[in-house]
Amino acid sequence: MSEFGALSLVPPLLAIVLAIATRKAVLSLFLGVWAGGVIITGGIGLGQTFDWIAAAIGESVFHAQIIIFTLLLGSAVAMIWRLGGSHAIRDWAIERIDTQRKAGLATWGLGLLLFFDDYANSAVVGSTMKDVSDHLRISREKLSYLVDSTAAPVATLMISSWVAFQLSMIEAGYEATDLPAEEVPGTFSVFLESIPYNMYAILAIVMVAIVVLTGRDYGEMLTAEHRSATTGLVTREDAQPMQDVESELGEPNVSNPRLASFFVPIAVLIVVTIGSALWTGLEPGASLYDMVVNADYAVALIFGSFAMVLSTYVLGYVYSVLSLSESVDTTIDGFGIMLTAVTILVLAWSIGNVVEALETGEYVAGLADEVLTPELLPVVVLFTAAFIAFSTGTSWGTMAIVTPIAVPVAWSLTGDHTMVAAMVGMVFSGAIFGDHSSPISDTSVLSATFTGADLIDHVRTQLYYAVTVALVVTVLMLVWGFTRVSPLLLLPLGVLALVGLVYGLSEFDSNRRGIEPRQVRDSPRAAADDD
Repeated sequence: MSEFGALSLVPPLLAIVLAIATRKAVLSLFLGVWAGGVIITGGIGLGQTFDWIAAAIGESVFHAQIIIFTLLLGSAVAMIWRLGGSHAIRDWAIERIDTQRKAGLATWGLGLLLFFDDYANSAVVGSTMKDVSDHLRISREKLSYLVDSTAAPVATLMISSWVAFQLSMIEAGYEATDLPAEEVPGTFSVFLESIPYNMYAILAIVMVAIVVLTGRDYGEMLTAEHRSATTGLVTREDAQPMQDVESELGEPNVSNPRLASFFVPIAVLIVVTIGSALWTGLEPGASLYDMVVNADYAVALIFGSFAMVLSTYVLGYVYSVLSLSESVDTTIDGFGIMLTAVTILVLAWSIGNVVEALETGEYVAGLADEVLTPELLPVVVLFTAAFIAFSTGTSWGTMAIVTPIAVPVAWSLTGDHTMVAAMVGMVFSGAIFGDHSSPISDTSVLSATFTGADLIDHVRTQLYYAVTVALVVTVLMLVWGFTRVSPLLLLPLGVLALVGLVYGLSEFDSNRRGIEPRQVRDSPRAAADDD
């Protein structure tokens, strides 16, 4: 257990509380890192603080790759805007997606399709749907929720970068048991068995569909949707969107925008990213499964985003819209619109360095060990993983901490591979729930970035829905722990519970606030024409 004890919780919790209270993410994160420096050094801690910030950029190749990916995507977004692609897709979609429900379903469907990586998912879906949702008066908070809650959850259920990482964690967990190698089940079979137990991911995706289809909201999301529907303001007046392409770049000077200016770069990103991932996992005699599991997804994302930018240069030249000089200037402008996101990512990763130095994860896991019983084990693992992800901002870091502990504990308590599979599902669920609830999560940052939302507003509004799903999962897993009924029977009950809660909470909250529980307009185009 951490030598700093409960003090190890102070830096991440300070950053989170300040971020939610002040809505100033950069300042809050920096103060959280600084608090860690003070605890470590026993003094002013500034030297340690800047060491951690520098290490977040320089020592982690993965972090550097994600920064490059984010900056390149910013350049691609800027180029697509200057080429008129954003206007073309908006005009095209407006003719076909003429209600908020259709826009929500389109966002949800795209999120399900782009399952191979949560970062690419957020970038593509957010960029694709932002202008359409703005036209239909869907708040940016709502759009960022739709994007965030279908990105990581989908990635944990399909073959993706997430699954490839978790397979290695399952293997590490079994290595920590006393099982002989011939009795250890295949890691992929354990993952497959864990899918029904990954209840938060499954029900979070279902929750998005319920909210979209019913048009009902509650909590701060209801306030945001009411504001957007009645005033046309898709963000708060004093909000600080993570990016605002129009204000940064102005209107594109294109008289006849083409759909190809939008669809071609997006297609290039998807094709090159997937192709590069498989290529990086290619070895002599490797099967498709081996290629997927061994792929370097961070490198693939860089290749894909670079190819995306290159395709916009080609389109600018072919359509005689942008000269080479103008394209280069736009690329640099695109870097600029991502600086806030990159700054927050670096500081969020710095918090990760703080909690690693203070051994926060080990402290929390040690506390959980003291209250474990076979019946309560799944729920304890769920909330342990959730708290670590919430306070560290990293799902992968959470999986790396919790999985190698949860697997041997589950085996020693029960000697049951089914319990191990349940633990794997709970680690996934807890990591995503914590991520969805945390303003220092990289996936929260990127979802807000590509939808143009205020980061803290995104987290505050999404929190109500994330907690609702987590509470349902808690009840279901308590039932499973004491009865061992099949999770395939419990999941439909969870769906029914979510439907009832959405209706009940939206009615209660709308009555309390004095506004309608459904802010969906049957004719949003007419509403827009009122302005």
